[in-house]
Amino acid sequence: MAIIRWTPLRGMLSFRDEMDRLLDDLYGKMTPAGEAYEGDWMPVMDISETEDDVIAALELPGMDKNDIKVSVRDDLLTISGEKKQAKIDDKENVHRVERSYGCFKRSLALPCAVDSAKVKAAFKDGVLRVTLPKIEAKKPKEIPIQVT
Repeated sequence: MAIIRWTPLRGMLSFRDEMDRLLDDLYGKMTPAGEAYEGDWMPVMDISETEDDVIAALELPGMDKNDIKVSVRDDLLTISGEKKQAKIDDKENVHRVERSYGCFKRSLALPCAVDSAKVKAAFKDGVLRVTLPKIEAKKPKEIPIQVT
């Protein structure tokens, strides 16, 4: 018999996981910002903004770029896809599966108007980076003050 070190918080963490599952079943899954999302799992997303662009970055490890769809419509960015489960050899004896698999769909209202014709998406090292150029008229314009 293996000796397992007792950790007092281990029981609390499994209790929290069970409560999260219960609340997800009752109210639907939510993003950390409190927005509902669709799918079996939720990739994490960062949104940032420069003077010229809005940038969305999603962690999608183990995915193929052909399994990801990006669309922009009416200043709403939608990223969806499916992460397929790795094939397990019949000779393997699986003890634990913790990685997430399945479909996902994330939609985000953009903070400003963007030019959907110039949107670019790049996928490298498991990170999808979507660059959304702002519409020229919507960029903040600095007005110089003249001294008289």
